[in-house]
Amino acid sequence: MDSPLYRLEQLTARWTLRQFTAYFIALFVLAGVFALSAIDPVFTVGLVVLGVVIAGVASAVEIVRAYEKRALSVFGEYRGLLGPGLHFVAPFVSRTYRFDLRTQTLDVPPQEAITRDNSPVTADAVVYIRVMDAKKAFLEVDDYRRATSLLAQTTLRAVLGDMELDETLSRREDINERIGSELHEPTDEWGVRIEAVEVRVVEPTPDVVSAMEQQSSAERRRRAMILEAQGERVSAIERAEGDKRANVIHAEGDKLARILQAQGNAVSTVLGARAAESMGERAIIDTGLETLGEIGQNGSNAFVLPQELTSLLGRYGTQLSGSDVRTDVQRLESQLLDPETRELLDLDSIEAIGSGEEDPV
Repeated sequence: MDSPLYRLEQLTARWTLRQFTAYFIALFVLAGVFALSAIDPVFTVGLVVLGVVIAGVASAVEIVRAYEKRALSVFGEYRGLLGPGLHFVAPFVSRTYRFDLRTQTLDVPPQEAITRDNSPVTADAVVYIRVMDAKKAFLEVDDYRRATSLLAQTTLRAVLGDMELDETLSRREDINERIGSELHEPTDEWGVRIEAVEVRVVEPTPDVVSAMEQQSSAERRRRAMILEAQGERVSAIERAEGDKRANVIHAEGDKLARILQAQGNAVSTVLGARAAESMGERAIIDTGLETLGEIGQNGSNAFVLPQELTSLLGRYGTQLSGSDVRTDVQRLESQLLDPETRELLDLDSIEAIGSGEEDPV
């Protein structure tokens, strides 16, 4: 419904300043006539004529403000538009209608609508309009403000009814654009332009609000449970991965320890065997040397030497020149391990592990 101030404006919109002045002067003159009619009839007639002249002049003057235009009609016939400034029109038979060319606001009353998913809502809006063609606004529609307001109400209900509840609450800009586009064509025929439409409030009924709050609360609980379950799953996976890596590291350590122990035992066994063999060879050499020392002391020219001594002399002749004392660098070849033995015992890997050149894992 329109406000009382708007109704008063509509009632007085067709009365201009000159018409108010003329009517006021006419009433004043009539009051004077009734007061003086009993004193002097001639003076009364003159006063009436003067009042009529003043009223005619006042009704013939039309002052139009800079932000408005006025439609002029004479004997009910449209005669054109009056622009800003001072105008003179036919007195008593002319009427003007004022049109404000500034942007005007129309309050759309709260409207109840049913959304597409059968949810009742209440919404209101503000429509900003501007008169672009005062002639159309005068000739094509009786009251452009009221017509635009009613059209906006029906359009608002139709737009809300074509959307779901969630869309009406979240897509406010889309609602504004759709209402504006729906109002554009009919208001253009009235000489009115829709500058903007703003939906101020979209409120569901209390029952719907309560149901939405329960749904939102349930959704929040569901998300919290999902996040908690995901956190527990990630934590369990990380714990399992940690346990797996720890077990692998322990197993690799145990494996390496067993390998090193086995290789150490093998090396010890081989070295012991080599040492025993070397001691046997040394005994043969010592015996052979004693036999060689007796050569020359005996008058016989024939000597019998063991075959093992001759082979050993061939193998260790280089170490027996001068002294059999060994340094840290020189060792008896008999105590050196041949390549096949080193490969069998994997001594190269053991030395690399001991020097830190090879990763045991």
